[in-house]
Amino acid sequence: MSSKDWLEKDFYAVLGVTKSASTDEIKKAYRKLARELHPDRNPNNAAAEEQFKAVSEAYDVLSDTGRRKEYDEMRSLFGAGAFRRNARAGNHGPGGPGFDFSDLFANGAQGGAAGQGAGVGGDRRFGGAGFSDLFSSIFSGGGGAGGPTGAPPGRRGRGRDVETEVVLNFADAVQGATLPITLRTPGTCETCHGNGAAPGSTPRTCPNCRGQGVVSSNQGSFSFTEPCRECQGVGTIVDEKCPECVGSGGVTKTRTINVRIPPGVAEGQRIRLTGRGEPGTRGGAAGDLFVLIRVRPDSVFGRTGDDLTLTVPVTFAEAALGADLRVPTLDAAVTLRVPPGTPSGRTLRVRGKGVARRDGKVGDLLVTIDVHVPAELSDAARQALSDYAAAAPPAPRERLEAIARERSSYER
Repeated sequence: MSSKDWLEKDFYAVLGVTKSASTDEIKKAYRKLARELHPDRNPNNAAAEEQFKAVSEAYDVLSDTGRRKEYDEMRSLFGAGAFRRNARAGNHGPGGPGFDFSDLFANGAQGGAAGQGAGVGGDRRFGGAGFSDLFSSIFSGGGGAGGPTGAPPGRRGRGRDVETEVVLNFADAVQGATLPITLRTPGTCETCHGNGAAPGSTPRTCPNCRGQGVVSSNQGSFSFTEPCRECQGVGTIVDEKCPECVGSGGVTKTRTINVRIPPGVAEGQRIRLTGRGEPGTRGGAAGDLFVLIRVRPDSVFGRTGDDLTLTVPVTFAEAALGADLRVPTLDAAVTLRVPPGTPSGRTLRVRGKGVARRDGKVGDLLVTIDVHVPAELSDAARQALSDYAAAAPPAPRERLEAIARERSSYER
């Protein structure tokens, strides 16, 4: 994405947040829109697909602190839409007249000395660069005439990042799993192999920019570089367009990849798969794939960090006399010793039966004892409990009874 796009697009409006929104607010808004607009939920809906791409593009910029700062400064410096033009329509297309350099100098003359504080003519925010370097960066996608990879600007671009969501069973989240994920993302057209030309023909070098994708013009002591309007910054012109991709060189494809989910992932965690996002343009690097983890609750186990939790009901006799209980773990069963006199709510620890940590250590299984009180009793059981109550010492609540007697005397 070129820096020129930053001038023309309001990424805050795309995500529906204010300019002062926090990083968490931006992330929350993006995830909500991404789930609603994801191609898997909107099959054959071109409008939703375009919105999904726009939302992803906006999040790519605003989620990165450095890029967001550059974006805010650039739009503040030049004014949103100040240099908007329609490259495809030339100087007099539907997008209005092309960029007029005289407008820039008119604005600069009005700014005068104040321009130095606003970033014009040696602005520190742009490394002290003059107009030539500044506009070269803006209209060539950054990195000067050759770009960061040394390739002509406009010829290649990194693919956008893609985010998808997977829902895991509780056991798969703890133990890890390999899952197939189906994605619908832009890909290279197999008919033209990405060059946009019909079979039997080839793109020709743009005569205007001579294949560079950009054109330069001199205005006195200043030099300006902008994308070539004849080839839209590609460097080549397609006379006979590919019937499959209509000259774009790309089509939307459905692909399935196997993703290895590492053990111990948690709800809301994002896994990054480098180079598995959208393919780059003109040989550029592919974007990354981010997998958002959702975990289904388990009917038996819970989780606290790297420890698994389990509640085990026991009878009063087992809690009072002690017992050996067989309790489940995620992969087997273990024998748990309940000491005599264990109260309800006490937690016993089974070491090494929790979630595996990244450093190789494993969490524990935390078993909470719940003394079960039956709602109904047989005659024999009721008689046995009555005999026990007569023989057992009274409950240690003497202090509470004393307080109750004292407060009863107040009422009288």
